[in-house]
Amino acid sequence: MQRAVLIGCGAMSRAWLAAAKTIDNLQIVGLADINPDAARARAAEFELGDIVIATNIEDLIAEAKPDVVFDVVIPGARHHIVSTALAAGCHVLSEKPMAETLDQARDLIARARAAGKLHVVVQNRRYLEGVRRIRNAIEAGAIGDVTSIHCDFFLAPHFGGFRETMDHVLLLDMAIHTFDAARFMSANVPEAVYCREWNPKNSWYKQGSSAAAIFEFGDGVIFNYRGSWCADGLMTSWESAWRIVGTRGTLVWDGHQDIRAEVAGQAIDGLFSEVAASEIPPLAESDRTGGHLGVMQDFIAATRGGPEPETVGHQNINSLAMVFGAIESAETGRRVEITI
Repeated sequence: MQRAVLIGCGAMSRAWLAAAKTIDNLQIVGLADINPDAARARAAEFELGDIVIATNIEDLIAEAKPDVVFDVVIPGARHHIVSTALAAGCHVLSEKPMAETLDQARDLIARARAAGKLHVVVQNRRYLEGVRRIRNAIEAGAIGDVTSIHCDFFLAPHFGGFRETMDHVLLLDMAIHTFDAARFMSANVPEAVYCREWNPKNSWYKQGSSAAAIFEFGDGVIFNYRGSWCADGLMTSWESAWRIVGTRGTLVWDGHQDIRAEVAGQAIDGLFSEVAASEIPPLAESDRTGGHLGVMQDFIAATRGGPEPETVGHQNINSLAMVFGAIESAETGRRVEITI
């Protein structure tokens, strides 16, 4: 029986605890939050019994003696939480972003390696059926070689709390999901970015609720991102709306269930070519799905000797670098090369 604790008992902790309760031989033995009443409320909600309740990571680890730590704190506290847990000999599964800066991310990667422990990031969008099927379709050559990726993300959530006072809120808190999905689906790596960021006059966020970015990937592939968190009406899904253009055709995904592809055939009249539907492969048996649960299952399996999760820190830093490259570009008004 593995012993697990969770720190950060805000709204997101519900999804984490619900997933954890379904995993065999995993016991939640402690919760922590700067507001101990929030931790007690979660313990009662999930019927966790007489577990350790703490207000900081040091006391939580000392009293509960966990094998794994679930980190659901705000980004500003992440480096302290993860580094403390690793130093105590715990594996760590973190909310995104994995760090507030690339230097902090590099430091956490080094600490995890030195401790011989896992630090894995919850990029739960990778574990969506649509994302997996698109990756399979591209690998199968359904639209030829990818030449460009276009993504729209337009929603208007009123979160309250820390997000509405963050700098670069869209890029730092949300866009990494989309950036990571683009990197995964195309099996490519970012090389440079130009980004503009703004805050519309109707925005209820402090700063950076809207952004547009052009990323340069390897092999001449362009990834074009447009997004806003204060766009009421005709909203996209949380997974964005996608158009992926290849050398043979185009694939589109509405972010829900509709994935379609068409490929070019014979020229009709010299202006346009005929097009025909291209099949989108079904999920493979090896495909990992399940959102939060899928990530957590792979993480726990890895702590028990299974394969390294694909969202482990030394891989996820590539997606984080896209975020910080976009932020630097927005702040400086220039194209920024992305380096790890």
